[in-house]
Amino acid sequence: MLNSLRKWLLLYVLAIVAPASVLLYSYYQRSASVLEEELSRSALQTLAQAGINLSYRIRHIEDASNALLMNPNLAEYLEQAGEDPSEGRLLDNVKDLRSLVEQTQANTDVYRVRFFVDGKKVIASERVNFFPIEQLQSDPWYPKIVEGNGKIVWSGLYEETFIDNGAALLFTNARIIRDPKRYDTIYGILMLDVAERTFSEILTPLELPGDSKLYLADGDGRIVWHRDRTLVGTAGSPAADGLTKSGETYSISTRVEGTDWRLVAEIPASAIAKRALEQGRTSSFVTILGISALFLALMFLLLALMIRSMNRRLQLVISTIRKEGVERIDEATASGGDFVLLERSVDRLIYRVKSLMEQTYRAEVQRREAELKALQAQINPHFLYNTLDTINWIAIGRNATDISQMIDGLAKYFRLSLNKGRDLTSVADELQLAEVYLDLQKTRFPSSFEYEIELAEEAAKYYIPKLTLQPIVENALLHGIRKSKAKSGVIRIRARKEGDALTLEVEDDGIGMDEERARRLLVEPTRESKPDEGGSSYGLYNVNERIKLFAGPDYGLSIRSRPNEGTTVTVRLKAISENLWDSTRN
Repeated sequence: MLNSLRKWLLLYVLAIVAPASVLLYSYYQRSASVLEEELSRSALQTLAQAGINLSYRIRHIEDASNALLMNPNLAEYLEQAGEDPSEGRLLDNVKDLRSLVEQTQANTDVYRVRFFVDGKKVIASERVNFFPIEQLQSDPWYPKIVEGNGKIVWSGLYEETFIDNGAALLFTNARIIRDPKRYDTIYGILMLDVAERTFSEILTPLELPGDSKLYLADGDGRIVWHRDRTLVGTAGSPAADGLTKSGETYSISTRVEGTDWRLVAEIPASAIAKRALEQGRTSSFVTILGISALFLALMFLLLALMIRSMNRRLQLVISTIRKEGVERIDEATASGGDFVLLERSVDRLIYRVKSLMEQTYRAEVQRREAELKALQAQINPHFLYNTLDTINWIAIGRNATDISQMIDGLAKYFRLSLNKGRDLTSVADELQLAEVYLDLQKTRFPSSFEYEIELAEEAAKYYIPKLTLQPIVENALLHGIRKSKAKSGVIRIRARKEGDALTLEVEDDGIGMDEERARRLLVEPTRESKPDEGGSSYGLYNVNERIKLFAGPDYGLSIRSRPNEGTTVTVRLKAISENLWDSTRN
């Protein structure tokens, strides 16, 4: 037992520990590049989320600008606020304008609202929220505002000094206001100032590896915001949207909706690699320890269970085998140990089980043949009685030579149906048997039906259980055609080979039946005919069961029928030669 344990330990080391160590070392070598890529993608997701937050804040500010511009009284207030001071309504209109401004500035994201209007208007001299437009026309930003044609245009970060609050770092969105009476005339400029902290509180907390650079760039590539204020206004690196790598630097860029800005992060590859190696080293070490501990615990547990189970089962098997008659084993064999004894005993047990299996197989084949013969024996015998009765009445009533024809047909029927005691018959002989049966029935029911038989050449040589078609043809005649109003019709019989299967069809244009009754014919051996009429659903049920016993559950009968439209019964069974059938029986 100790030798076996040593072998198991050695096998464990060679088969599990050594390959696992190699795989873990390979994993450690490759983890740096994988983690580097994952960290880059993580940074991309972080940047994309920051861009979404920034876009949300910008849309919120632009909504305030839209709400102020769409106020229906804004144009009227601006117009009347520029009238001569002697007019009594001036103070009221200025008060209304200030009320609109204060409502907008109540938005925590809006630092200040500014209107730039015609300098001739009295309100333009206010210089807190209202300014002369001539002051702005010299600014390089003014042409972009005009080109925006009413759309919001954003400025980069800049410093502005106000007479009431002093200097402030701002972002500003601006748009033109048109004269509602002369739409082609610019009435003024609306500006909403945003404090720099509104955007920096989103961007500054972003955690990026090492000496990474984070900034906002406009459509021309100029930096409009940077953590280092001295870089605002300088040119940034051109970066496509998403994650790209240029040299030893990863560039991550995402669009900021509502503006032409891009949020850009430049991350040195060395910073990501260093962080990846730190994480990879830690994770690899923990993984190696965890897997090793798990394997060791599993090994000892399995060995303990195996040894305990083997000892118990070994004693039980030996005891059972001896009780069953394998006790006559030499004492010398027992000296070789329990395993040698078990090996010899199992060999004898296997031989005995094999013999029992062969006996069981032969019994099963014999039982199957007996079932086939028992089912076959239940095929309706009334046809023979009716035929003999018909011959008798012909002989008595006509005294004609037709009797010889009937006797000849009946002899052929007996010869083909008995088939020299064999259970199988060829497809050709089965169709000939159906033909003889129909000829006999034409004598019994003259001028009441016609029949057609089609046999594909490739199907003629295969074998099927005898008397497969006769009950189906009998049902087609007696239950299909003879029960129709005209009591006449046509029966068509076809046989062909489809792949590895044989397909036989019996079609009549008789009375037909509904789907439920057709289904019951194959699952319930019900009897609906009078004893002297012959043919019943019991025959179809027997044929279906015989085919399933012969070929398997995937084969059998199917019925397709509709009331007053006839019935088609399809027989599908395995294409088999007589030699193959004989070999399976032996």
